[in-house]
Amino acid sequence: MPVPRVTTETDTETNPRPPRPLWRRLFRWAGFAAAAVLVGVLGFASIVLVQGWEAIGYAPTGERLEKMKASPQWADGVFENPQPLWNDEIGMFTEFVEGEPNRVPEAPLPVVSVAGSFFDTPPASGLRITWLGHSTLLIEIDGHVLLTDPVWGPRTSPVDWLGPERWYAPPLALDDLPKLDAVLISHDHYDHLDYPTIVALADRDTRFFAPLGVGAHLEAWGVPAERIEDVDWWDVHEVEGLTITTAPSRHASGRQILDQNRTLWAGYAIRSENHNVFFSGDTGLFPGMTEIGERLGPFEVTMLEVGAYAQAWPDWHLGPEQAVTAHQMLQGDKFLPVHWGLFDLANHGWAEPMERVMDAAERDGVSVLAPRPGESLEPTTTGAPQRWWPELPYRTAADYPIEATKMGAG
Repeated sequence: MPVPRVTTETDTETNPRPPRPLWRRLFRWAGFAAAAVLVGVLGFASIVLVQGWEAIGYAPTGERLEKMKASPQWADGVFENPQPLWNDEIGMFTEFVEGEPNRVPEAPLPVVSVAGSFFDTPPASGLRITWLGHSTLLIEIDGHVLLTDPVWGPRTSPVDWLGPERWYAPPLALDDLPKLDAVLISHDHYDHLDYPTIVALADRDTRFFAPLGVGAHLEAWGVPAERIEDVDWWDVHEVEGLTITTAPSRHASGRQILDQNRTLWAGYAIRSENHNVFFSGDTGLFPGMTEIGERLGPFEVTMLEVGAYAQAWPDWHLGPEQAVTAHQMLQGDKFLPVHWGLFDLANHGWAEPMERVMDAAERDGVSVLAPRPGESLEPTTTGAPQRWWPELPYRTAADYPIEATKMGAG
């Protein structure tokens, strides 16, 4: 005997399921898309992590970590600035999306190729500075040779296929460097601490000065521990008749997401019998520059960063006009702008920093040194700066001012 069919509300034949609302379908597909993007990002990050593991570096441990914790700059597991950095996260994104013209050179730059034999003849004045691009400088001072933030690698990145690429080959071959008395590292960002360069320099009989924590990278990359000086602000070291003093700066550090501000940042004052110069590393403007000038100046030359700036992050770097201000706070005589002319690191024209520096210097009566990449200058005998960069449209200080925060504090 047949069993009667009983229908229910879930019976799709007699009661078809209504279509899902449009919002639910869109939400579902958005979830699929987000998951795909997340998988792609994680996969990409994994590739960078695996290929760039050594270049990313190593965390400090043992005595090095204990020395960091004893620093007056250390608090709650990180290093801190007396005047914290201010950021406009939304502005960072919008400026990146908008983009400025002329961010990279359209024509080759007038690079001066330097032969190693050039340094066999010492400078007549006792002081000669060779700008090798960005923040890499070879400083000859009363018979001693120092190298700052050496970057010979192709990109500011843990891998050689990603990240800002240099605009010209190094003006001086790494193997042609003269004997070095010291290598000065300002902090561990990739455009200042370059893995392949440090590996190549590790066997040289020279001392490496590195702000607290940075020495862990150097030692892991082959620099003998006994040749690494882990320095804090105001530390003083003697090197064969030179006095090297580590100076405060206002910046940050880190080579990956989880190590932000776990190492220190700094500048350096270098005094010999007859000369006294200052190298800033990366820094924003801060009131302590006046104290540096009073304690360690006056300086015959200040080498201060002028490029890579934005209104959304005005405290990270000086910017052109504030670099001129910093030069005066430091009691400098000649001003040599650095940290420009090699990498595309910010949303401004590549030559804009120097145009604005020259405007501000003329206004304030500051003497500027403007070497071409690879060019050597003796500050005491160098005349008026010669323009070597092209005339391109640029935003003036009035158009786009860069003003550090908290300049009335501390």
